[in-house]
Amino acid sequence: MNNKFYSGFVSLVGRPNVGKSTLMNALVGEKIAIISPKPQTTRNKIQAILTQDDFQMIFIDTPGIHKPKFKLDNYMVKAAETTFGEVDAVLMLTEPQGKVHPADAHILERLKNVKTPVILVINKIDTADEKRQLETAKAYSEVFNFREIMFVSATTGKNLDELLKTIKKYLPEGPKYFPDDMVTDQPERQIASEIIREKALQLLREEIPHGIAVEVSSMKKRPDRELVDVEATIFCEKDSHKGIIIGRGGNMLKNIGTRSREDISALLGSNVNLQLWVKVKKDWRDSDFLLKNFGYDMKKI
Repeated sequence: MNNKFYSGFVSLVGRPNVGKSTLMNALVGEKIAIISPKPQTTRNKIQAILTQDDFQMIFIDTPGIHKPKFKLDNYMVKAAETTFGEVDAVLMLTEPQGKVHPADAHILERLKNVKTPVILVINKIDTADEKRQLETAKAYSEVFNFREIMFVSATTGKNLDELLKTIKKYLPEGPKYFPDDMVTDQPERQIASEIIREKALQLLREEIPHGIAVEVSSMKKRPDRELVDVEATIFCEKDSHKGIIIGRGGNMLKNIGTRSREDISALLGSNVNLQLWVKVKKDWRDSDFLLKNFGYDMKKI
């Protein structure tokens, strides 16, 4: 009888919008990371925990690696790259496009100096035929020595069990780092702020989403009833953006609040009274002080 227990850390890396957050959520079976079709949705390293009978995997979802334009972008890229040598396995995510994407070539160049096993995960196989999938695998294997190549679909769940079995091969024997029922190390207040940002990303026009940050200033349970009062502020960079976020008659802000309230209620297991405000902080993405205020602190990476 094998009573061995395996535990370790697994980083998900790749260019923006290849499905890292969707895959992590699918692997742990719960929504931990926010998702939107817009690139650079993930800004921080986010840990999700999957515990089964004989293993515990701690997945680290990282921001998409891209060419920085702002100090915020520098923070995001550094947050991703610092995980390379600190984990037991790296999942390099891409799509079945038939050739090596230039942005992926840049990431693979960074990974060449890392001793950590790198597994190529070709995601979104439900969007391409087998010929295109195999062409992609061949092209990538010619530029990097991957330990394994896996074909999965995070949205349909195809081959995710096989991916977990493959990852487990690279985990060392070890103790549990977290309790069985814990699925993330993120504080509730941080998850709530990310939920609000997700809803804004999904509802707002293209030019605004990357210029917003969300700060939850208060989260208090009422002593007399099952209700949590949450106060949060959406920060944007321009006065014109503030008007768009609020919307005509306050409709856009109301929609963001309604969608956010549902997810925050599920997170907290309680009814939620959510109060949202919008404020302008010009050029916050290039301000060291404001970046630190919003939780993007270079010194903590």
